[in-house]
Amino acid sequence: MTDNLIFVVNSFFQIYFWLILVRCLLSFIPSIDWYKQPFTGLKDATDLYLDLFRRIIPPFNGLDFSPIIAVLALQILNYLIIFVLFQFK
Repeated sequence: MTDNLIFVVNSFFQIYFWLILVRCLLSFIPSIDWYKQPFTGLKDATDLYLDLFRRIIPPFNGLDFSPIIAVLALQILNYLIIFVLFQFK
C-alpha cells in the first residue's frame, strides 16, 4: 500500500518539476503568447508556486533565479515526504 503512495507522490513531484523546467525554457522564446492555451495553463500552474519564491528572491538584472531555488525546495520536500512514508512501511 505504501509503495503505491510513494510512487504517486514521487510521480507528482517529478511531473511538477518538468512543468517548471518547461516553463523556464519557454520563457526564453519571445514569440510565445502566454495568454493562449496551453501556455496559459502552464503559466498558471507553475507561477502559483514560483511566485512564492519570487517574493523572496526578486529578479536581478532581468534574470529570475527563483526557479532554481523553487526546484531545489521541491526536490527537498519530495525527499522528506518519501522519507517519512518509508518510515511507515
